This record gives sequence, C-alpha cells and structure tokens, in this order.
Amino acid sequence: MSTTNLNAPKIMNAFQWISAHWFAVFLTIYGLWVFVPFLAPVFMQLGWTGAGKAIYFIYSFFCHQLPERSFFFFGEKTMYSLSEVQSVWQDTMNPLILRKFIGNETMGWKVAWSDRMISFYTSVWFFALLWYPLRRKIKPITWWSFIFILLPLAVDGGTHAVSDFAGIGQGFRDTNTWLAMLTNNVLPATFYAGDALGSFNSLMRFITGFLAGLGIVWLAFPYVFQTQAYNQKLDEISYAKVIEQIKNQNPHSSGG
Repeated sequence: MSTTNLNAPKIMNAFQWISAHWFAVFLTIYGLWVFVPFLAPVFMQLGWTGAGKAIYFIYSFFCHQLPERSFFFFGEKTMYSLSEVQSVWQDTMNPLILRKFIGNETMGWKVAWSDRMISFYTSVWFFALLWYPLRRKIKPITWWSFIFILLPLAVDGGTHAVSDFAGIGQGFRDTNTWLAMLTNNVLPATFYAGDALGSFNSLMRFITGFLAGLGIVWLAFPYVFQTQAYNQKLDEISYAKVIEQIKNQNPHSSGG
C-alpha cells in the first residue's frame, strides 16, 4: 500500500476537523495576520530590530505603510504630519522613499499597517467575533447592499489615489479645499488639511475601512454558516439511510 493511501484518512480527518472548527481556525490564523503588524513597533522598542524590520518588510507587500498615515507607538505623538516626517527623514514626496521611514527613538515606531488597513482588517476580525453568537439569527445581506457598503471605501480610496498622483501632500485630498468651501470653514483648519488623527482624511479612512469590514462579514459569514449547516444535515440524512439499510439487511440483529 502506498504512502499516499495511508495518509489519505489522516488528510480527510484533518479537513473534517477544520470544517467542524472553521470559525476558531479563522479567528486564530486571520487574527495572527491582522495583529502581528502591531508587534513591529514593540520589537523595535525592545531592540529586537531584526524581527521588527522583518515584519515591516513582509507587510510592505500588502500596505503602502506611508508614515503620515500610520500610527506610532512609544513616541511623542500617535501620528505625525508629512512635514514632521520629512524633517527627520528626507525632504521628499516620493512615496517609495517615505514608506521606508519606520520611526526612531524620539518619534516612536510605526505600526506595519496604515490607519485604513488597521480599520479594515481589524473590523473584519471583531465583527466576526460579534457575529458568531448571533449566527443563527443573522441572514446574509444582498449583493447590492454589499456593493453599497463598499462604495464609500472605493470612493475614498480612489480619490486618495488620484490625489496622490499630484504628489504626496500636494493633491486635492491633502488640502480638502472643496470640503472647507462646502462647510463654510466652520471646522478648524486641521480638520480639513493633512492626515493627522481626527482630520477628515483620517476619519474617512477609519469609517470606510470599518464599513467594508462589516460588509464582508455580513455577506460571507452567514453563507459559510448556512453551507456548513446544510452539509451537516446531508451527513445526518446519509448516516440515517446507512443505518436503515443495515437494519433492513439484518432484520434480526437488534433482537438479541
């Protein structure tokens, strides 16, 4: 008998276990993926620079990591403006150079996720956690509802991308003059311009990421649960049929 045939039952058992415990598996694996970037500044602060820089490098493939749109730990402030970053790094608007700034002992060390990625990825994890106790009551939203919930992220992210083509710190989403005109400048200038915590841009990245996470959980997780419940019902029906066939083939087996 080949090794493949011997391992087949083990592989099937592993898949069955994962299927039965898919939610715990998701929370664990996805949770690691989401929260490891928060360890980067911790490792840098502890002096474990190799581990910290490895996290920055790995997650740089999944996030722009622009420092003016990132949170910092162990420093003077939670977020820094573009000019503050340029003053200690390089006086440049090149995003490929700016994203390489991870922090220093005075300013602290940035999280390996940007603020939007934190909002999006963590919201998926937390909404999944909230969904599970209510899973038997929550039905999936329609695809049109899902698109509607994702639309703010598409608009905000798209306008940021277009604005950044004019140069980091130079586009219409950096000044938000249009918003100041619409609101007659009733809010402080710091709300309209830049990416600081509490600014319009920062709030929009947080809110749109939050909504996208909600939409993904609300659409996908009820479908997964319904599919799992359906498969479990089929297994129960199949098992009952097998038992019935055995009884029919051995009508006196239960009589002793």
